[in-house]
Amino acid sequence: MARVYIDGVGREYADGTTLMAVSRDFAGRFATPIVAAAGDNDVKDLQTVVKDGGKITFIDLTSEEGARIYRRSLAFVLIVAARDLFPDGKVTVEHSLSKGLYCELDLGGRELTAEDVARIEERMRQIVGEDRPFIRRRMPRAEAIALSQASGQKEKVKLLEQVQREQVSLYFCGESYDYFFGTMVPSTGYLKVFELKFYPPGLILRFPEKEAPDVLPPFFEQRKLFKIFQEAEQWGNILRCPYVADLNEYAARGQMAELVRVAEALHEKKLAQIADYISEHTNQVRVILVAGPSSSGKTTFAQRLNVQLRVNGVRPVPISLDDYFVDREHTPRDEKGDYDFEAIEALDLELFNEHLVRLLEGDSVKIPTYNFMHGQREYRGHVIKLEPDQPLIIEGIHGLNERLTRSVPRDKKVKIYISALTQLSIDNHNRIPTTDTRLIRRIVRDSQFRAHDALKTLEIWPSVRRGEERNIFPFQEDADIMFNSALIYELGMLRNCAEGLLQKIGPESPVYSEAQRLLNFLSYFTVLPDDDVPANSILREFVGKSCFYRP
Repeated sequence: MARVYIDGVGREYADGTTLMAVSRDFAGRFATPIVAAAGDNDVKDLQTVVKDGGKITFIDLTSEEGARIYRRSLAFVLIVAARDLFPDGKVTVEHSLSKGLYCELDLGGRELTAEDVARIEERMRQIVGEDRPFIRRRMPRAEAIALSQASGQKEKVKLLEQVQREQVSLYFCGESYDYFFGTMVPSTGYLKVFELKFYPPGLILRFPEKEAPDVLPPFFEQRKLFKIFQEAEQWGNILRCPYVADLNEYAARGQMAELVRVAEALHEKKLAQIADYISEHTNQVRVILVAGPSSSGKTTFAQRLNVQLRVNGVRPVPISLDDYFVDREHTPRDEKGDYDFEAIEALDLELFNEHLVRLLEGDSVKIPTYNFMHGQREYRGHVIKLEPDQPLIIEGIHGLNERLTRSVPRDKKVKIYISALTQLSIDNHNRIPTTDTRLIRRIVRDSQFRAHDALKTLEIWPSVRRGEERNIFPFQEDADIMFNSALIYELGMLRNCAEGLLQKIGPESPVYSEAQRLLNFLSYFTVLPDDDVPANSILREFVGKSCFYRP
């Protein structure tokens, strides 16, 4: 018999019992189906056999991990359906878009049509109706490589040849098989809620969110975001580095310095184009707003934009939103009763807008300084006065929200959205979520500059994400300009810093499974030194030695 502990209570099961069998005893406690389990805080699929002394926490669709598993499994069904209908076609899972996954299907020169997408969705629903099991087979790496070669999956072969493990797992769904980063739901019957939407030149695979796992969210067009993702793909083509295995080959050939220079030049060129646009409209634009989610590189971007504007003879004046926080006792609280510093109501909007109006009229304004230790606004003699040709540059998470600068006419503002929209994927079926790149950046930065260990960063990350969903992402499409701050080489260098921080999180921690997930993810990358990274790089904001940082 194996004795396992579920919610701290011991239960005995016969040797060889699977997590699936155990989960049936607890299904009534969950609002949605159980899709996986954290065994000793390490995520496992329900095929896994329980072990004596193991600690089990079940995962349903209302959790972030459960939502990830659902999305991954649904993408596999899409791949299987497309293979059935178009044996010579090639599916590429590109990136998130409009509460879904944007994918492309290469049909050998023929364009994808709405009728093709309808047929794929119909085939997916047939596969879901069959309730096919997802079967994980653990095998020697050489066998997985041979299977991937046999099915023509060249990207998988390159990746598996570099993986530093002798045993790997492939998932099977009927006759189809694939290598995935992460676990699957037990069977296709779990995946009833989805939709395919034709979105030329590809399609969007739509699925529910963890907050409402039984319904699809409303569809919102994100044309501007889609365009910047397309630009990211073009950058990947310029660099000839679409997948992690390609990046690792650059390192193996000793060509990383060249890759870094070209990637940084792409950033610099885009920054110069943005500065040129603003400079051409200086008679109209008076306020430049820079907004984006956590760890997108807003601070360095604003500094570099300032430099490029000065090259064009424009002298912007920065102003910090942090200095306009309300006094601590007036700060709004979140649903847990904690101070919500990311809510727009945490800012004194009346005072901020009054100062904007006066500054744009040419008045001298005494700017406050916020004392974070005491939670009070102070005045320390900081006075700003603008010349007629000087714009304000404001960096902060609420920059895209019209409420922040409601006193300034819309045509006198340029709103810039910045995020790390990586152009790199693990392979053609395993994308790298923007959120993971930003989280790893933040882990490294918090350790370097905020005296926070990785444990603290992972604990507060869900709250950060909730704030982004409320305060940033709903306003993305109101941006006039979007800037992709991702650098194709950065995860190899971030691994160098983040790996040791994540390894300090022990199995007793509630975020241990997330730390292990990130460590497994980083293990795909060759460790890279940061010697060739220029001092003004956005990456320096996180790994240190930035020329813009003044201790």
